[in-house]
Amino acid sequence: MLRTFIVTVILAIVFFIAERYSVSPWLHPDWKILLIFFLSVSFLTHRLVESGLQGDRERFIPLFMAATVARLILGLAFVGFFLFRHIDQRRTFIFDFLVLYIFYTGFEIWGLTRNLRRDS
Repeated sequence: MLRTFIVTVILAIVFFIAERYSVSPWLHPDWKILLIFFLSVSFLTHRLVESGLQGDRERFIPLFMAATVARLILGLAFVGFFLFRHIDQRRTFIFDFLVLYIFYTGFEIWGLTRNLRRDS
């Protein structure tokens, strides 16, 4: 979980610099909300998967799949909520969301496979 927090801080610094020192048409003004959302979803999925790794190893795969589905459903609800509120720059918001979704999902899978190689 510490790695996820560090990556989020690095992303926040990069987004802050991009927002302050350049005109970035690809960066939505609500990027802070997106990062907070992905950090909180990553925390929840990390806790769910961690509980699957303790005790019975047979529960790990169903819990990991449940965490992935929960991430997808929470993401769809999050985007739907902001689109329902008629947020400005919809395409930029959705593009930033999808890029961060793919990034965090890839980072989570990378971290998980690192831990699984060590444990096997």
